[in-house]
Amino acid sequence: MKKLIYLLIMLGVVSSCQVTDLEPYDSISETLAFTTPDKIELSMNGVYDAAQSGFYGGNEANNRGYIFGAAFIQQNDMRGEDMLLINIFYAFTNQATYTTTTANNVNYWENGFRLVNLANLFIEGVQGAIDGGVIDQATGDSYIGEATLLRALAYQEMIIMFARPYRDGNGASPGLPIHTKGVNSSDAVDTEVQVGRSTVAETYAFILSDLDAAEQLLPESREGALNVVRATKGAAIALKTRVYLHMGNYAKVIEESNKLVPTSGALVSPINDYQMTASVDGPFTNNESSDNIFSMNMGPNDNLNVNAALANMYGSSAFDARGEVAISPIIWNESFWDPDDLRRTLLVASGASGRLFTTKYRDYLTNTDLPPIIRYTEVILNLAEAEARSGDQGRALDLLNAVRDRAISGAMTSYGTFATQNGLIQAILNERRIEFLAEGQRWKDIHRNAVDPDFSTLGIPAKMISADVDGSTYSIGNTTLTKNIGFIPYSDYRFLWPLPASETSANPVLAAEQNPGY
Repeated sequence: MKKLIYLLIMLGVVSSCQVTDLEPYDSISETLAFTTPDKIELSMNGVYDAAQSGFYGGNEANNRGYIFGAAFIQQNDMRGEDMLLINIFYAFTNQATYTTTTANNVNYWENGFRLVNLANLFIEGVQGAIDGGVIDQATGDSYIGEATLLRALAYQEMIIMFARPYRDGNGASPGLPIHTKGVNSSDAVDTEVQVGRSTVAETYAFILSDLDAAEQLLPESREGALNVVRATKGAAIALKTRVYLHMGNYAKVIEESNKLVPTSGALVSPINDYQMTASVDGPFTNNESSDNIFSMNMGPNDNLNVNAALANMYGSSAFDARGEVAISPIIWNESFWDPDDLRRTLLVASGASGRLFTTKYRDYLTNTDLPPIIRYTEVILNLAEAEARSGDQGRALDLLNAVRDRAISGAMTSYGTFATQNGLIQAILNERRIEFLAEGQRWKDIHRNAVDPDFSTLGIPAKMISADVDGSTYSIGNTTLTKNIGFIPYSDYRFLWPLPASETSANPVLAAEQNPGY
């Protein structure tokens, strides 16, 4: 492996960055990358770019948004049942026909661990710059916090694809190989290639350790757009609420959420003033909305091509988008989704054959919509669920209604009391399906609840194929739908993605730890 850090410039994140005095922008040698403050900033941008763009089939110029540009939204949606695949673009994922060599899972793993490695190299380089007096401790700590958060984010995203949920055996199942050293030489490769899988519990402990560290190192806020596209203290805390929810540790969800969500009064975060937007489309009409805690940057000079851009993939043909992914009648027809809900009108457009498409992503020309990593509304619903499961039922109901009421325009507004605790929890889970539709959250909820005795889907849900869907199929209350992509039980090997052959062929330890069935 060449002793290079591959750092693509993320134009638009820091518009003042000058690169004329540097080596070619796509391969800054490690000996130069940390020698000046400007070059360190450029290197940080490169780590973000690896998170945003990635590569496809080994070709960086042919990016498809792996792992956090668009791929995580598309793949998580396609593993669930609430979005409809129109063509064959994500068919391996949608139909669970993946193998050790199919592009979706291979690129997920390779780009995820590429991001981990770049984060490790960056952390080591910044520490050296601090020790050498190139930057001060506070500046260096902030950079390390960013890289640490991105590393944790990569691990959390990959573990829900390649490992069993934490609540299955309290994390005893095989998790992911944990890497904390940057690979930049043949000697390092020889060492790291022998690293095997830690348990799910050990992987989650590592993720939380990174997020705890990031919380302490990161600033509370940044100026302008950087407050959204560069990691902050609030982003680390918000992600911890998600991680603890996946672990079923509801007391910790409440503890972390309380740092961002007041226990009384208006729902405005004491950190960075996060709050839900008054309108349900607010987060999507303004990239810098108060609801947006953390997203990946998509500047006009560094966005994703139409093969990955969310607006083109998820948009209606009425807007000259490709329209590869529509809203499925499975979710549209659910009676728990109120007919008067504004999320049925402000965030939906018709397309070919009367199919319905999301309008959450709207830049059909230059593809600058920010892929949402985590929103304040998610933190509120994470907290609501944790309170409903183990804490204050009244607070849980209030939080649920705070999300729902801003979307209801008809006579029915707030939920009243629920007859059972499970009824309240189910209403919160239903609200998540509506609120985060087309945001890549569905598989996360399926995965974490897979062994829940009351709220499991019992596996990969049955889905519809586009040939069975036209305008007449969208009929609220009609759940008698043709689902030609069959249900796959949790016990089936296809519930997990396989480790890619490119990895197992190089790492004999991982080869012996391949997920069963592959």
